[in-house]
Amino acid sequence: MPEGPADDRFVHLSDVLPTAWQAVEYAAIPKGGTVVVLGLGPIGDMASRIAQHHGARVLAVDLVVGMEAHGSPTAKFLQTVTALLPDAVGAPLTKKAGIDRLAALLSAIDIVRRGGTISVIGVYGGAADPLPLVTMFDKQIQLRMGQANVLRWVDDIMPLLVDEDPLGVDTFATHHLPLADAPHAYEIFQQKEDGAVKIVLHP
Repeated sequence: MPEGPADDRFVHLSDVLPTAWQAVEYAAIPKGGTVVVLGLGPIGDMASRIAQHHGARVLAVDLVVGMEAHGSPTAKFLQTVTALLPDAVGAPLTKKAGIDRLAALLSAIDIVRRGGTISVIGVYGGAADPLPLVTMFDKQIQLRMGQANVLRWVDDIMPLLVDEDPLGVDTFATHHLPLADAPHAYEIFQQKEDGAVKIVLHP
């Protein structure tokens, strides 16, 4: 890391910054265009900042911060039941017939303009996820997704971290806690308590 700024500014290069950067790059937002960000957990929040920094008009939408916690009650029920099964039974079943909570993705398909692009950065792993391919074909939707290629984006992001702080990285973490408090940190994040969105643990 370069000399000067605090190390905390660069810790987000391991996850949040490149993941959000890739989401925006994959969205292929035209100059002066509009992007809708569904979900304002750490990645959605940073993707909104990056898109705005690139000059896009950002519409950010979220009822509950974090992973898709609401919607898709059938998928939620099946996930809960599968989790109760012994690993020897549940793991193969999930691999062959796993179903994701698709409310956000289906909303994106409805929201995107004709000929637009959907950039999926959320983790979907279900093997039996039904997608409305007729609608997607009719609307000429481009769909881009994938695990974040962290090293691919570091050189693009680094200039934004060494001088000014246009993405607000210095104040991005809502909590700074000692490593010994990690269980508490995970609990308040999962339960959405104390305004916990992004937590930096210090060894």
